[in-house]
Amino acid sequence: MTSVFRSATKALRVRSKLGATRAFTSSRCTLQEALRPASLSTYTDEEQMLREAVKRFATDVVAPKVREMDENESMDPSIIQGLFDQGLMGIETNADHGGAEASFTAAIIAIEELAKVDPSVSVLCDVHNTLVNTVLRKYGTEEQKTKWLPQLAESKLGSFCLSETSSGSDAFALKTRAQKDGSNWILNGSKMWITNSYEAEVFLIFANIDPSKGYKGITCFLATKDMGIKIAKKEQKLGIRASSTCTLDFDDLKIPDDNIIGGEGKGYKIAIEILNEGRIGIAAQMLGLAQGAFDKSVPYTYQRQQFGQPIGTFQGMAFQIAQAAIDIESARLLTYNAARLKEEGKPFTKEAAMAKYWASVVAQKVSGSAIEWAGGVGFTRETGIEKYWRDSKIGAIYEGTSNIQLNTIAKFIQKEYS
Repeated sequence: MTSVFRSATKALRVRSKLGATRAFTSSRCTLQEALRPASLSTYTDEEQMLREAVKRFATDVVAPKVREMDENESMDPSIIQGLFDQGLMGIETNADHGGAEASFTAAIIAIEELAKVDPSVSVLCDVHNTLVNTVLRKYGTEEQKTKWLPQLAESKLGSFCLSETSSGSDAFALKTRAQKDGSNWILNGSKMWITNSYEAEVFLIFANIDPSKGYKGITCFLATKDMGIKIAKKEQKLGIRASSTCTLDFDDLKIPDDNIIGGEGKGYKIAIEILNEGRIGIAAQMLGLAQGAFDKSVPYTYQRQQFGQPIGTFQGMAFQIAQAAIDIESARLLTYNAARLKEEGKPFTKEAAMAKYWASVVAQKVSGSAIEWAGGVGFTRETGIEKYWRDSKIGAIYEGTSNIQLNTIAKFIQKEYS
């Protein structure tokens, strides 16, 4: 298993050193072919290699542990270690810092494939890559990148700490404060709903250094668990139970001045830009979830017979399955379009909001239907189908609620037409 991932990441690194240009088409193509428009389901050789490798890892390593992790509401440490061993925790990080030096779309592919088997493992990988790693890659100093990116690629899980009791959708009403103390900063406050926080060793914490400046005082700090971060509560959730979600307390947490990311007062800009990218990651998670539920339930409808024929061949059910396939494909196109736009350096905020909103709608709809298609069997925990529906609910909530996504889309439409 490891050799497959190593060969995939090695191929990516070789192409990077050769200065190869990533395109929609295969890496072995003529200039004319490279300039020819391609479908959104066309991937580079490396992206396809990665998809196949992640699929194999998810099937062989993750799948046998899914039910146990869900029942125990705990991530198996061997799964986290496996993600590191397979090179999936530094997908976009460059090779000099221990990463795979792959594309953003490659990260989206990995998130989707993991979610087909377990959305809890998928979101762990997603937050680590699209939020934590990306903040350091884009806004960290060279010294910070050299120090932290190799650790995040090879051994230490990251967590993104923004939400608080009074700052959910209104994220920048946060009350965590930081005061300068010589060459350090002293943080006091708390964070809620923090993904990966139980297992994480590296935390990006947003705190206000000057409340009189409002959101312009918000600053991003990097802290490690051994600095004194306290886990006040580990949430018991409806879904994605193996993914830890905790309340964190900071009591006179001392952080070196060198651990400010992006500069004082730049936290607002960092969070806004990174969450736009992160929403594509959540769209990929919801897309994979919907496909996973579909893949588990549909075969059953052609095996289960009633009234002398497979239940999936009755028109009423056949039409439902067809509609679900259309919905999944539409979510896939929105998600990969947003990912490619981001890679090309084009505006993608509206497209990311559309992808995140629609993929979460589709995930909930398809996973709910999948239970019904399998009847009583689908309602039991034994098949794992019902877990997809439980996991789907979070898609409309985290990294921007569905109403926030609709509001973002509406503002773009208003700007365009008014």
